[in-house]
Amino acid sequence: MSLSAADITQMGADLFQAEVSGRQIGILSQRFPEMDMADAYAIQDALAQRKLAAGGIIKGWKIGLTSKAMQDALKIDIPDSGILFEDMFFDDGATVPKDRFIQPRIEAEIAFIMGEDLFGRTVTRDDVLAATAAVAPALEILDTRILRTDPKTGATRKVFDTIADNAANAGIVLGSQRHKIEAFDLRWVGAIVSRNNVVEETGLGAGVLNDPVQGIVWLAQRLAQYGQKIRKGDVVLSGSFIRPLEAPSGAEITADYGPFGTVSCRFA
Repeated sequence: MSLSAADITQMGADLFQAEVSGRQIGILSQRFPEMDMADAYAIQDALAQRKLAAGGIIKGWKIGLTSKAMQDALKIDIPDSGILFEDMFFDDGATVPKDRFIQPRIEAEIAFIMGEDLFGRTVTRDDVLAATAAVAPALEILDTRILRTDPKTGATRKVFDTIADNAANAGIVLGSQRHKIEAFDLRWVGAIVSRNNVVEETGLGAGVLNDPVQGIVWLAQRLAQYGQKIRKGDVVLSGSFIRPLEAPSGAEITADYGPFGTVSCRFA
């Protein structure tokens, strides 16, 4: 880590205020060019502590940057993670209130609903299979409390900005279908994603580290480094297998997973 505790605390507070007010802040990596991944996760934690102090309740985790294409674009070789809070959850078919988010986008994912705790640096694929109560179709709502591009310099956000901003997580729409994890080969679970009845994206679960289960393995091992764990009852978004879709006011998003189910939402 290269940033001071005071700077980390302040940036966590700035991000919290940006979310509450709906007004984006400047690019953190421009303000602190020396910022690294450890700093980014420390800022994310400072933001989470603000949300907890305001009454937030942690309900799970999200994994991002799982596709090779996204990792190559950002010049990293590992995924990232963020925290799901209770107030981020929307019912299947819900209407997202106008102005709830700043610049919402949507990704299609497979959600894991955990039946047992997962903890340790040696968690395996078999451990994940045994600990998972069910899998379900889901949409992740992304948002950014940080400007995507600096209007003066044209500089864009770096991966450290995204991680600090809770890995861009803002919401989750969880499908009503529930499946035993052994009922499907998740590498072949795919979705046709439409916006306003126009197909925009398609993808397969294999786009997530070649197997969405591996995302959960990675997360459990990463959390163990900090004495944290995936808890029984947590919902974990395993990573997107489509590019993010813009979701402006009036957008209706539907992800058709075939036999695996469907999930949708509308933005007022």
